[in-house]
Amino acid sequence: MLTSHDMLDKINAGESSGVEFKEVVISGGKIKTTHRDHLSDEFAAFANQSGGVVIFGIVDGTHQIKGIDAVDIPALITHISEICHDSIEPPIVNFYVDSIQIPEPNDENAERHLVYVEIERSLWLHNSKNGYFYRHGNSKRKMSTAHVLRVGQSRSQVRVINFDEQSVPNTNQDTLQKELYMRFISDDDTQLLCKRRLLVSNNDTLNATVSGILMCNPTPDGHIYNSYIQAVFYRGKTKDANYQNDAKDYHGPLDKQIIGAYNFVNQYNHISAKKEVGREEKPQYSMRAVFEALVNAVVHRDYAKHGSKIRLFMFSDRLEIYSPGALANTLTVENMIDNQFTRNELLSRLLSELKIDDGMNDSVNRKYFLERRGEGVGIIFNDTEQLSGKRPVYELIGEELKLTIYAAKSLQQ
Repeated sequence: MLTSHDMLDKINAGESSGVEFKEVVISGGKIKTTHRDHLSDEFAAFANQSGGVVIFGIVDGTHQIKGIDAVDIPALITHISEICHDSIEPPIVNFYVDSIQIPEPNDENAERHLVYVEIERSLWLHNSKNGYFYRHGNSKRKMSTAHVLRVGQSRSQVRVINFDEQSVPNTNQDTLQKELYMRFISDDDTQLLCKRRLLVSNNDTLNATVSGILMCNPTPDGHIYNSYIQAVFYRGKTKDANYQNDAKDYHGPLDKQIIGAYNFVNQYNHISAKKEVGREEKPQYSMRAVFEALVNAVVHRDYAKHGSKIRLFMFSDRLEIYSPGALANTLTVENMIDNQFTRNELLSRLLSELKIDDGMNDSVNRKYFLERRGEGVGIIFNDTEQLSGKRPVYELIGEELKLTIYAAKSLQQ
């Protein structure tokens, strides 16, 4: 967030690789100048380079402060936000847009309104309406094919380095919560955080890594877009809002998300029984299989795919879990039960060190969140088939992996 003093300093210094001025004309609530496509190019260029700020209400070239009428500010802020979300692929999510008042240049008793948007350097490479752009001096330039490939490689979009070990821009050690990172190190020491790859050096600056954010930040989806689990329970067999019984989003460190989603399923895991000699009870789902499915979804999802979160849907006859990202390496839906490959090796190691609360040990039959023996898919298949008589189904739907676990039929009363 900029102060009026910060703003005046930027205006006086003029445009640079990190500052751009834009004049705006608004009539009847509609933006008349600065075409949407050109703005998307400007915003993407900042996100693709080192971040920066675009200030609206300044005449480009003369640096004259024209200002913006207060009544037009909401329309402009909405316009800017829509461009960041709708006109750039993937959308820019780490930005801050606001208005500010600064003194009139020749009248200290009067003020003018400006609108500005601060854009952070992104984890991803962004494509705007006219291509890929970057900042060079005080202007944007289009990237060549070779430039696009170099930047994509440096940001692990071709997976030269595992994405979960990549640095997250505009983060530092303070981004990680001590209570959370002390679960993985023996002493509160920066070097230990770096050794565990929770922090990484990036151009002489320490940044939190993707895994550091996902495991040691209380709100990881504030940095890694859509890094949470959405759970919905329907009374029927189809996705119908009229039959939606409950819905919750589980945020926080990944282990807390797993526990939250596990408890959601357990809450609606119907238990049927036979009223005969020696009461027999039968749940719809093996909670051990559900736990393995949730851990697998969290560990193997592609966190570079920002467009969707992990989604869990409960119906009267089945459970569906969607995890963003295609299968890694040579895995296929046919050989998953016999083969093992971990997309996020660092996340796997961290989860394998976290003990499960005693209250869940009996249900999931394990001590740690991840045992790393490659048994997870087998447990999902075997436990479910024994209970329901139906084999779970993995399907690759576009860029998402879908798992369907069928519910067991109720026992006769």
